Order: sequence, then structure tokens, then C-alpha cells
Amino acid sequence: MGRASVVGLMMCLLAAPFALGSGNQETVEELKARVARLGVGDRPPLCLRIAELQLDAARKYYLAGEIEKGQSALADVVAFAELDRDSAIQSHKHEKQSEIAIRKMARKLGDMKHTVSREEQEQMQKTIDRLEQVRDDLLAAMFPRGKK
Repeated sequence: MGRASVVGLMMCLLAAPFALGSGNQETVEELKARVARLGVGDRPPLCLRIAELQLDAARKYYLAGEIEKGQSALADVVAFAELDRDSAIQSHKHEKQSEIAIRKMARKLGDMKHTVSREEQEQMQKTIDRLEQVRDDLLAAMFPRGKK
């Protein structure tokens, strides 16, 4: 391989990430469709990504006063956190990463809870409680009692 070919190849490899740009981002609906096609062991990272995207969407909806859309996004957060838990425990993969990510989501939601009305705070607390239960389930799977 000539020197010019090697330099050209290196330039292409270095430019590749920039050529993709942000136009390659999948929508939440596309990500949801992908989850169904994945095997159990491959689902957890994608489920977490969907839950995190929906948490960010919920925050934006609540800030904009679109409460119903915010509640719908929070329902997705819980649904995909639970699917993540189930897949991680069943496959024995990604349990630690899932627990950490869900803990962070619960903290973000706790911070967000203080910015909404009392009625919405109750709904957010229920969501936080469900996320904490998901975390507890993951921790119990990672560290079963009585086994050494």
C-alpha cells in the first residue's frame, strides 16, 4: 500500500464520525420498535436510553405546562425501566449499569418534583417509588441474601 493510500485511508477514518452528524438520531418510537426485535441480553442498554430520553421529554413537557404529555412520558420511563430490569436480571447482563442509571433517573425526578404543583408532585413521587423498587430488584438480583 502506498504512502498516499495510507494517508487517504487515515483521513477517511478520522472524518467518518463527523460525516454521520446528528441527522442519524433515531426517534423514541423507532427505538421502541427496535427493543422488540432485540434479544433479552441486548435490551437493557436500549431500554435505559429510551427511559432517559423520556425523562428529559417529561421535564420539558412539565416546564411547558403540558401535564398530560409529561405524565405519558413518565409512564414510559417506568415501563422501560421495568423492561430493563427484567431483561437484565433474566440475562444476567448490564445489571450494575442499569442500577446506576435508574438511581440517577430517580434523583433527577426527585429534583424535578420540586418544580411542579402539589398534584403533580404526588404522581412524580409514585414514579420515584416505582423506580426505587426497580433498583431494589436489581440489587437483590446482584447480591442475593444468604449466598456467599
